[in-house]
Amino acid sequence: MPLRRNEKTQRIVLYGMMIALAFVFSYLEHLIPFNFGIPGIKLGLGNLVVLIALYTLGSRGAFVISVVRIVLTGLTFSGLFSMIYSLAGGLLSFVVMALLAKDNRLHITGVSICGGVMHNIGQLLVAMVVLETVNVWFYLPVLLISGAVTGVVIGITGGLLVGRLEQFLRQTR
Repeated sequence: MPLRRNEKTQRIVLYGMMIALAFVFSYLEHLIPFNFGIPGIKLGLGNLVVLIALYTLGSRGAFVISVVRIVLTGLTFSGLFSMIYSLAGGLLSFVVMALLAKDNRLHITGVSICGGVMHNIGQLLVAMVVLETVNVWFYLPVLLISGAVTGVVIGITGGLLVGRLEQFLRQTR
């Protein structure tokens, strides 16, 4: 059934707000000195919005928010190479999270952990191609741990916010 004009407008506004929020979270993350001596370890605050969108808007909306956030953040803060790494990690992470969320066997925190781990694996795959070496796989254990830890933080936070946001969205419809 096609959306009415008012519903389309509300959905566009909601997408815009979530993209803006993901962008602001990514900006805040760039301001916070979070360096463990290994490239690529970040908390992934922008992914919090993508995770919430996955559970409230569905996979199509969350995909749009994820890609737009990565492109905007890459163009604004980091450059083309970082954007390629982020896109690879973000797309692999998103596919896995969307499949797991649809399957509904894991709690949102489990989905987030898998997403964090897969994001790091996607970035390692790109690094392997760009650097033309498999030696980057030595980073895998550290990146798996960091992806799992950040996945827990994002997943718990996302789980708390999804319930509240769903209540809000029901009230505004």
